Amino acid sequence: MTPLTDAFGQVQQWLFEQAVQPVMFAAGMGNLLEDAYAATGWLLVGLIQLVLMLCLIAPLQRWRPVEYFGFDKGVRADVIYTLLHRLGVFRVAMFFSVEPLLDGLFGQARVLGLDGVQLDAEMAPWWPGVTDTAWASFVLYLLVFDLVDYWIHRGQHHVNRWWALHAVHHSQRHMTMWSDNRNHLLDDVIRDLIIAFTARAIGVPPGQFVAVVAVTQLIENLSHANARLSFGWLGERLLVGPKFHRLHHAIGLGHEGDKPGSLGGCNFAVLFPIWDIVFRTARFDGQFAATGIRDQLPQQGGRDYGEGFWAQQWLGLKRLIGQG
Repeated sequence: MTPLTDAFGQVQQWLFEQAVQPVMFAAGMGNLLEDAYAATGWLLVGLIQLVLMLCLIAPLQRWRPVEYFGFDKGVRADVIYTLLHRLGVFRVAMFFSVEPLLDGLFGQARVLGLDGVQLDAEMAPWWPGVTDTAWASFVLYLLVFDLVDYWIHRGQHHVNRWWALHAVHHSQRHMTMWSDNRNHLLDDVIRDLIIAFTARAIGVPPGQFVAVVAVTQLIENLSHANARLSFGWLGERLLVGPKFHRLHHAIGLGHEGDKPGSLGGCNFAVLFPIWDIVFRTARFDGQFAATGIRDQLPQQGGRDYGEGFWAQQWLGLKRLIGQG
């Protein structure tokens, strides 16, 4: 892993010195250079992700699309969500809001004699003989965060108030590789707060955390793709793909209970279906069904979830307080 991290660090340093640092000095924000350097890393990761999406996932959508549709307003809104996240806008907002909160929380915990664990060091005896422990740690963190994400996702589908926000994600009738980041911003804040807290508690190094997030997001882009793609009997049980995850988005099936208005669902895993298998929420019998929410259908009331970014955010808040 060292050659990869070294190459990434060199490009990050160049981008910071050539583009970010001059802007920071010109804006009189020289006191934030260290934080800006970290933000440059996230920006670089986002740019790499966008290139991979356009070069690898987009051709799959054109090659074997599940359905044909144009670049409508809903898809354009999904692109806006993706750019907000991948170009670091949301990450910067989280830095100024959530990071100070976690700094204070963990600082107070240390004063009280409470400290987190270094999970990879604790687990090292379980992989004797492994020479590149960075890869072993990376896989470990992927598994841990995916388990946390599984339970976050279960909460989003089983707590009514949380579902009111998460419904923004499921209201997309034309799912594409851009749909992963289509979330209510408050929903994103809640999830990222839990993930960031977990990262601090188990001692994830910053570089490993960035890598885990980057890989997770790319796989999520693939699993949301408008691509008629299956990994086969074994592959579908090893990694979440478009077929497995599309069932989760299927109208009246993948994210709802048996009765209209009830919550439930299946296939909650983000990366590894093993969690759905272990906790008995896995389904592998689905096809490439239509996506959306049951009450969007005209015969079920035709509920409006909004087409544009601001409409989706506003209607999500109204549902949260029981007025939408």
